[in-house]
Amino acid sequence: MLTGSEIEIAYWHWMILGIGLAVAEIFLFSFVALWFGISAFIVGILLWIVPLSLGMQLSIWIVLSILTVYFWFKLFSPHLKRQGLSNVLEEQAIIGQIGLVIDNHLAEEGKGVLRFSVPILEREEWSFSCEDRVEVGQRVIVDKIVGDELQVSVK
Repeated sequence: MLTGSEIEIAYWHWMILGIGLAVAEIFLFSFVALWFGISAFIVGILLWIVPLSLGMQLSIWIVLSILTVYFWFKLFSPHLKRQGLSNVLEEQAIIGQIGLVIDNHLAEEGKGVLRFSVPILEREEWSFSCEDRVEVGQRVIVDKIVGDELQVSVK
C-alpha cells in the first residue's frame, strides 16, 4: 500500500490537471473549474522551478484555488453583472425620450439623425428610423432600440 510520502506527482501532472479543468469549464459554465485549473497550472509551474513535497503542492493548490475563486466572485463578477444590468436599465431609460431631428438625409427611407438635449447612453446624437416622414426640426419619441439605431415615431 502506498503512503502519502511515497506518491510523487510531477509538474506535468499539475499542468495536465490545469488544462483538463480549464477545458471542463467549457461544459460547466460556472467559472469555478477554470480557477481550479489555473491554480493547478500555477502549482505545476512552481513545481517545475522548485521541488515541493506533495503536502506543500496540495496546500498551494488549495490556497490558490480559494483565492482565485474568491477574487472572481467577490471582485470581478459582481462588477460585470452590475455593468450588464446598468446597460439594460439605461437602454430601458431611453425608451420614451423625445429627440429633435437634425438630419433627414435618407427621408425617403425614414432614416436620419436625432439629437437629445442631454446625452443618453453617453451620446447626444443617434441614428434613427421612422415609419412616418419626418422633417428637420421635428420632435420624435423613441419606441425601441434595434442594434445601434433607434426606432422612433412622430410625437
